[in-house]
Amino acid sequence: MKTSPLLLLILLFLVACQQKAPTPIFTTYNETVALEKQQAHENKRMRFQLFQSKHIDLNDVFKPFEKELSAFSEAHYEALKPLILEQDIPTLQKSVRAGKLTYEKLTLFYLYRIRKFESDSTLSLNSIISLNPKVLAQAREKDKNNVSDLFFDISVYGMPVLLKDNINTQDMATTAGAVALQYNDTQKDAFIVEKLKEQGALILGKVNLSEWAYFFCSGCPLGYSAIGGQTLNPYGRAVFETGGSSAGSGVSVAANFAVAAVGTETSGSITSPSSLNSVVGLKPTVGVLSRTGIVPISSTLDTPGPMTKNVTDNYILLKAMLGKDNLDAASIDYELDAELEMDAPLKGKRVGVLKPLLTDSIYAKTIDILRKAGAELITMTPPEVSFAGFITLLNIEMKHDLPTYLAAHASSSVNINSIQSVLDFNRKDSVLRAPYGQQLFEGIVNDTTTLTQLEVIKQRLQLEGATYFQDLNTLNLEAVLSINNYHSGMAAMANHPTLTVPMGYKESGEPISLTFIGKPFTELNLLALGYAFEQITKTRKMPEKYQ
Repeated sequence: MKTSPLLLLILLFLVACQQKAPTPIFTTYNETVALEKQQAHENKRMRFQLFQSKHIDLNDVFKPFEKELSAFSEAHYEALKPLILEQDIPTLQKSVRAGKLTYEKLTLFYLYRIRKFESDSTLSLNSIISLNPKVLAQAREKDKNNVSDLFFDISVYGMPVLLKDNINTQDMATTAGAVALQYNDTQKDAFIVEKLKEQGALILGKVNLSEWAYFFCSGCPLGYSAIGGQTLNPYGRAVFETGGSSAGSGVSVAANFAVAAVGTETSGSITSPSSLNSVVGLKPTVGVLSRTGIVPISSTLDTPGPMTKNVTDNYILLKAMLGKDNLDAASIDYELDAELEMDAPLKGKRVGVLKPLLTDSIYAKTIDILRKAGAELITMTPPEVSFAGFITLLNIEMKHDLPTYLAAHASSSVNINSIQSVLDFNRKDSVLRAPYGQQLFEGIVNDTTTLTQLEVIKQRLQLEGATYFQDLNTLNLEAVLSINNYHSGMAAMANHPTLTVPMGYKESGEPISLTFIGKPFTELNLLALGYAFEQITKTRKMPEKYQ
């Protein structure tokens, strides 16, 4: 007896309905016990209220890659690890040229690795907010091209890069970690993203950050945002701080989730997470890199910057983002007038040593290493300066700069237009939108400083910053040596670039870094110093549980 076509369709429909939905890769877990344990942490900022995001589902984020990842096995992953983990860009490019690697395989490796760790509740770092759904197709296009450029090995071409989620992209929302911007589907790339794409970089995705670049809640955890949850440090998960606000950028690079990442800094937001995650971070002089299309705090101090596993990649990523942006009043036509000196010696380099920091044993040991390498070390004790008014500067500039960004760049689905409107939005469901409060935003609204008064404060702060680092000029120093982000505020006010490079690990295992502070627009010089230091120390090591 023949089965009618209609009956056959009904039977097929019933069978399909009975089939189980695919088992989700990412599942929520009961975090009650872990949170109770966290309340005993000696650092109050580490007494978390939550770990997991309550607003994003990584199953949805990974959905565009289901087919390709289903054909990419653990065996494939293990075979590629020696070619990819901890390798710098020139080495990766040589592997592609030699036929050992393709850009598609490189991208698949990172997608697989992110999924592998982020789906494990004992290892997840909560570093990813979104992924570029087109990235594999874009990687395949890169593989089709026959690039024969002489400088190809020092190019970002085909390299998967992650962006802090306050940097606009046309294929992913730009949230700044805030629920108010969850559906901010920006239709145009930030200027630096356009530059990266022009150079052939692959934008892999967006990473978590301290919400509103850590100018939102007071005393709240570094690396927390309502959208992304609590970012965790791979060197000590829920033990060590991630640094902020570019927490996801530092964590994802440290864990080898991408070739490199881009962060942003107002005061310490690149140097802090770079230092605490044992990666190289550069905060350029304001004006070197465009800020157009980046959610702002301060038009005076804000800048993006590269965060990488080594100095070579930092130089390559910085160079790929350069360009004069006519929409950014601070932007200049800045060129690195030479290639990074791979053989520049430390011998004879005059660098300032901050006497108060010599009580730190790792810093003191590092100074001895530099002395033995021939550096000319000048011990200095900077003058006392006052940074009164610094918060006022941030308050008033963000009060004016955020509405300007929202008017020019936010999507039509965004219903906020001011700091006050963000406060009002969050108060409708503070448990989900602002569990740690929004004290700094309240401070912005309550600050009545006028723009005329702000200009006076700004000029005084800039003078104080220049005074603090006056020895750079008076003693003719190449750089001043600091620790982590200890002097980032002073450097920001004086518009000095900073480069942080892994220096060692404390007895607890927590990373600590050496930070080079230079004169304005001396990024290449800082990178050369950092490279020479990196080569004689080779300090960075992968986090033990993420190898």
